[in-house]
Amino acid sequence: MDRNPTNPKDRIIVALDVDLAEQAERLVRNLLPYVGGFKIGLQLMTAMGAPQAVGLVRSLDGRVFLDGKFNDIPNTMAGAARAASGLGVWMFDVHASSGLYAMRAAVEHKGASLVLAVTVLTSMDDLEVARVFGCQAENAVKRLAKLAADAKCDGIVCSPRDLEALKDDDRFAGLLKVTPGVRPTWAQNNDQQRVMTPGEAIEAGADYLVIGRPITKPSAHEGRIPSLAARMIAEEIQAALAKRGRR
Repeated sequence: MDRNPTNPKDRIIVALDVDLAEQAERLVRNLLPYVGGFKIGLQLMTAMGAPQAVGLVRSLDGRVFLDGKFNDIPNTMAGAARAASGLGVWMFDVHASSGLYAMRAAVEHKGASLVLAVTVLTSMDDLEVARVFGCQAENAVKRLAKLAADAKCDGIVCSPRDLEALKDDDRFAGLLKVTPGVRPTWAQNNDQQRVMTPGEAIEAGADYLVIGRPITKPSAHEGRIPSLAARMIAEEIQAALAKRGRR
């Protein structure tokens, strides 16, 4: 996979957070020319099954980020990684909190897929991060990102607001940064807490942006047309990449 895609649209991963195969198929068909891939998460996996959901997207020539957030003992993680890779997914994720050995087991059995390590969920505000991790989000992300790097994961999933803490540390330079919690100025935050706009996230160092409702359920501002919302975001990414390149 290109770690530095030149086409801005290829940096957009659309979250297919829907219940029905028909809904997912309609979104993929409509958005395939305008985005780089599609995230299949727990909602669609539970509704129709992971192999079926992945098969649907791949049959339409879409790349799949399987967002199963695996978190288990090393033996189970190895088996889950083999199964995910066997489906032909572009990338899948594991929880960094599963630990070094569990992540290593996933990496060793990833096949041709990429492994991302989830750090701190973007829905968690500072108080919730402190409750769960006993520290600030920045410290938790750095600790978990180091584990992911030590396990030889291909990248991490983190809030765009956490990218600044990773920017100047060489240990994280080789990790892909995949960021949910991205909301254009014209979209609602919904249940996301630590958010940035697409342009801000790219400027901060994000490689790929996972975006759901602002594209799949756009507001009247974008004429309620998903493809138009995706094109607007790609234009914002292009401007941010140009700005990043001038630094």
